[in-house]
Amino acid sequence: MTVLSRRRLLIGAAAAAAVQPAIAAPSAIPADFTLRVGTYRGADATLLRGTGLDHAPYRIAFNEFSGGNLITQAINAGALDLGTWSEIPLVFAAAADARVRVVATLEGPTANQAVLVPQDSRARSIADLRGRRVGYIRATTSQYFLIRMLAQHGLGLADVEAISLGYAEGLAAFHSGAIDAWATYGYAIATLEAQGSARVLQNAVGILSGNYLIGVDPDRLGDAGFRAAASDYIDRIGRAYAILDADKPRWSKLLAPAVSVPEPIALAYLREEEQPYRVRAIRPADIASAQNVADTFIAQGLLPKGTSVAAYFSDALPPREPGRQG
Repeated sequence: MTVLSRRRLLIGAAAAAAVQPAIAAPSAIPADFTLRVGTYRGADATLLRGTGLDHAPYRIAFNEFSGGNLITQAINAGALDLGTWSEIPLVFAAAADARVRVVATLEGPTANQAVLVPQDSRARSIADLRGRRVGYIRATTSQYFLIRMLAQHGLGLADVEAISLGYAEGLAAFHSGAIDAWATYGYAIATLEAQGSARVLQNAVGILSGNYLIGVDPDRLGDAGFRAAASDYIDRIGRAYAILDADKPRWSKLLAPAVSVPEPIALAYLREEEQPYRVRAIRPADIASAQNVADTFIAQGLLPKGTSVAAYFSDALPPREPGRQG
């Protein structure tokens, strides 16, 4: 990215933020307020209940999804108020001029995202997938890191039989042998490895930034009650992650039943994380990183030229961070 284009990104983000109202005090939350949150199995609801942080001064309606792309779509449709996703759903949302705004960054691990092959596969590197059937989940991290991994070996999507599948469809296809490799994420990786039916061909460490994005419906930002509830909720999620990251055995006991995996697998999954989850304010580098992702998809012909993400970031709800008061 050139210095000029980077500067334009940051100016765009600043302009978008300047028109946002200040965060309201918790007292601004109406007694009957409901915050509609998009989440995943074993994520927000499990974290808050397991740390006793679920007793908020408003009702939280959790809705579970299998991918962040579905959460951005639901927010755009007015069905959700808040959710978390990776950089990849954001760039597709930006290309579609979707009604979403990122208000905080959730740093997280990337080792739990990988290309899997059957245990007895002859493939020893991504290069060995040329001409093979490879499943991925469209508009998610799995599509992005598959593109990047192939590029590392001088290959593109056209060099494999890339098949877009939903998460459950991909798991079924992998089990049945309908695909030769699967670009995926989450607990299925640890579970399949433990069962001896799959092995990691390559994980996404060093490819994905580890930036997950907390976003909202921008139409709600003019509502003082919403701003207060959303700000409080983001703070609670940050505290829950900090508590459980310091006690992974406790975390695994909460996680295992929520995602239907044995506790030892849940604990191994957590211990493999190369960096902890941490909620923080948006930084200029986050905007630049997301734009780099968009540029990758543009180069593949998968997003329109000129797709820009800067206007989709806002500092309307800056989260409290460790060591910061207020």
